[in-house]
Amino acid sequence: MSRGRRYDENPKLNLKKVAATIIAIIVFIMIIVSLKKILSPENMKKSFVQDVAYFPVYEDGKWGVIKSSGEKLENLMNDEMIIIPDNNVDVFIFTEDINYEEETYKTKVLNSRGAEIFSGYGSIEPFENTNGKKTWYEKNVLRYKSNDKYGLIDFKGKEVLKAEYDNIYPLPGVENCLVLEKEEKKGIFNTAMEEIVVELEYAEVGALSETYQNGYIVKNKDNKVGLVGSDKSKILTCQYDEIKNISGNNYYVVIENGALEIINSYGKIILNKGFDSVEAIDLDNFIVKKDDKYGLIDKDGNVIITIEYDDLKFSITDYFIAKKGDKYGIISKDGTNVIDYGYKTINYVKEADFYIAEKEDYTTDIIDRNFNIQLSGIIVSELDLDLGYLRVRQNDEYHYYNFKFEEKTNKEVLSRNTLFIVKENGKYGYENKDGKRIVDCIYDDAKEQNAYGYCVVNKDGLWGVLKSDGTIILEPTVDLHDYVYIDFIGQWHRFNDTNLYAYTK
Repeated sequence: MSRGRRYDENPKLNLKKVAATIIAIIVFIMIIVSLKKILSPENMKKSFVQDVAYFPVYEDGKWGVIKSSGEKLENLMNDEMIIIPDNNVDVFIFTEDINYEEETYKTKVLNSRGAEIFSGYGSIEPFENTNGKKTWYEKNVLRYKSNDKYGLIDFKGKEVLKAEYDNIYPLPGVENCLVLEKEEKKGIFNTAMEEIVVELEYAEVGALSETYQNGYIVKNKDNKVGLVGSDKSKILTCQYDEIKNISGNNYYVVIENGALEIINSYGKIILNKGFDSVEAIDLDNFIVKKDDKYGLIDKDGNVIITIEYDDLKFSITDYFIAKKGDKYGIISKDGTNVIDYGYKTINYVKEADFYIAEKEDYTTDIIDRNFNIQLSGIIVSELDLDLGYLRVRQNDEYHYYNFKFEEKTNKEVLSRNTLFIVKENGKYGYENKDGKRIVDCIYDDAKEQNAYGYCVVNKDGLWGVLKSDGTIILEPTVDLHDYVYIDFIGQWHRFNDTNLYAYTK
């Protein structure tokens, strides 16, 4: 008898199977209806969906942890700041028993329930790194110590490298790269690729640039340097005195036997005279410096732009940001001025394909690739390359523009938000995507909803917080008049220290 039949062989209707089939169909229909309701635009625009994130907080002399909901995890308290190497991962590192004289301490790792995890690995630490402009924790791995040797585990407690290294530390300024030391030899482990990309056979290792894709500078025991690619290939053999942190189009700047040279990836000398230094490379052109002046030469040594400028930078093809005296302008390859020298700074934003030119009064002009001034006298308050918009202050009002310089509403730009600032009679409030007023215009200042759904408002010089539905979490009672960065998670406001990503009350 087939198991798929609804009838027995008699033939008599099998009521149990019929009933089961009908129930299954009903359940399926109910699931579809429920999903349609949940995913309907009406419901989606009312909810603010955000993955759980964690932040360190300081209160009453103790450090703790809050969730992005504003809830404090009461089972996580410590005298020292709790390290959260990845805000989206339930892993918290506690430092204890610090002896400042002997420079010793202990660590343990807890989860959000307060349970100790990874206890089988001994002392565990995150990797803190900086490029001078920002500081971060490497998000893929943690260092552990066992029998005076170091290894790596991931954030799930899986061993990535056995504890057999004398030291492991971040490659300064470069994400996803760790220096491995063993028996006085060094190599590099790439945490994104999860493999050793430079074997442990060098006296020193470093980075060619701030991104590992451009390769690694290595030094042998004879103090000669070479270059290893991110794909493990040996681009330049260890025969040079120095490799400069300048490259492009398979050209490199080296010092060999005391002479400065531009070479290609085969080690062939392209140029070795006519300049004191090489500042940048683009295609077959080189911005060079000689006698404290800048100009442009090509791979044959021909002077393309006279070496007479106080600064010179690449921008779009055949055009350059140039400085004369203390002012910047834009010139073409033949030296013709296309934007006069009238700006304090000019920077080309490659991802957006326009120039940001700042004046002495700190207002800014936005100049397109055809050198037309599209926005003038503005103050750029935000440039979001991911979402593709500019937020600018112009005549005491905030405006949004896409990278085609089309003005957009905050609703068009901030599509994931549930509330949007509206201004009326000099006061601020919020409305939803449909234009319905959710919060009356009663505040002296306000900020757009942040990444975790909170709206920060100001009244009479004091700051407060609204939830993503417009209800009040915290009345305007917090004085942050000298704060550089104003942000809240629930009732917790960020420290007045841009290098300290932590909150307090």
